[in-house]
Amino acid sequence: MIVFRYLSREVLLTFSAVSAVLLVIIMSGRFIKYLAQAAQGVLDPGVLLMIMGYRIPGFLQLILPLGLFLGILLAYGRLYLESEMTVLTATGMSEQRLLSYTLVPAFFVALITAWLSFYVAPQGVQSVARIFSEQDALTEFDTLVPGRFQSLRGGSRVTYTQELSSGRDELRNVFISEKRPTRAGSDVDEAITVLIAKTGRQEIQADGSRYLILQDGYRYDGTPGEADYRVIQYETYGVLLPKPSVEVKMGERETIATRELLGNPDVRMQSELQWRLSFPILVLIVTLIAVPLSRVNPRQGRFLKLLPAILLYMSYLALLVAARSALDKGQLPIELGLWPVHAIFLIIGLVLVYWQPLQLRRARLRANKETQHA
Repeated sequence: MIVFRYLSREVLLTFSAVSAVLLVIIMSGRFIKYLAQAAQGVLDPGVLLMIMGYRIPGFLQLILPLGLFLGILLAYGRLYLESEMTVLTATGMSEQRLLSYTLVPAFFVALITAWLSFYVAPQGVQSVARIFSEQDALTEFDTLVPGRFQSLRGGSRVTYTQELSSGRDELRNVFISEKRPTRAGSDVDEAITVLIAKTGRQEIQADGSRYLILQDGYRYDGTPGEADYRVIQYETYGVLLPKPSVEVKMGERETIATRELLGNPDVRMQSELQWRLSFPILVLIVTLIAVPLSRVNPRQGRFLKLLPAILLYMSYLALLVAARSALDKGQLPIELGLWPVHAIFLIIGLVLVYWQPLQLRRARLRANKETQHA
């Protein structure tokens, strides 16, 4: 029991550290993307933390299997390097017993992964989709940030206001630049319209469309490279406010509860169900693979098998993704699904577990026969 607690603690501590680092890396990349959208006025900065919080379960269901895989490799690799595994082996610790000890924390991680995959992650994706839908209903006026040029419509429209009231209903010193197609026969494809106003306010029409009403300003129309600019002074001018375009790369099936997928005969829904089931299965199978791969010679170093092990893990994940895509396209029978991929790597894990003990047993028999002949 003391050895079991020691090994479990080493694995879980390394697993936690690796998973935390991977989570920070993935969240940082995604946060930068959302932060860029907020800087462009596409997203409200106030919802960024909410979005990241709801996305954490989805990140974790991908990270935990890899974190456990690397945790076992690093933890047991250190024990082999410091000859602690040699001592345990001398006291009767076999490969199978080491695997059975490791499977206990692996089952614990698999349960957490299943909970995230079946219940928490779909709810998180659903909440993020709802936030994006709310953001998509915002207008340019709602996402303005004072003192900052904001680009919309792929850069064809730039808006700036020096001051914005606390109620977001009054603007001061407004600047709007918008590109528009030129007239036929012009050598330049785009013309530019520039609006400058001292004040502005939002006005909602009966049909729901919103306008920015500018007061006391000028409108400049012209084509770059040509001298036919037109200047118009106005007292009141209305500008239709466009809706920011928010990219949402989440499928509808990712938001569906797992219990609804169980009775859905649609192929894509069954593919999603098998994908969610794959994560806890992945945890157990990579544990089976990681334990024998963690065995290293102290002279070789603990990182010798790390790169091949990671390549094997990435192959496993890539085949799962490819099989899921084939299921979605109807190229693979739903009865087979993702199970052949799991079966292949289960066999690889079993071969790795029993291959070296079998080789050692044969070597001992050979040595005994040579001793008897001598």
